[in-house]
Amino acid sequence: MAYVDGFVLPLPTSKIDEYRAQASLAGQVWREHGALEYREWIADDVKPGQHTSFPQSVKLEDGETVILAWAVYESRSHRDAVLEKVMQDPRMADMMKPGGVPFDGKRMFFGGFENLVDV
Repeated sequence: MAYVDGFVLPLPTSKIDEYRAQASLAGQVWREHGALEYREWIADDVKPGQHTSFPQSVKLEDGETVILAWAVYESRSHRDAVLEKVMQDPRMADMMKPGGVPFDGKRMFFGGFENLVDV
């Protein structure tokens, strides 16, 4: 069964190009270290809801958009092995430093998920 890491973050629209470059590099690193898939998506049709929504989940501010992303692995143990390699890859070092990404990491959320339905 596949295992997925998912994350959602707020991105200043003025930094889309900078983020795209970092995300492309990150995707290459994840795939080189074994991720089966790495995808990032930019909001196109996400509106604030009455109680919750993608914009509300990241406390979206004016001039920002929402990014949704995931990486797919064979299993959780495979994910753990890939992440260990990714975190040690020197190409990721600048992104791991404080201020190394063009978004507010405090408003990002992420987690790992086991497969529930696969049709």
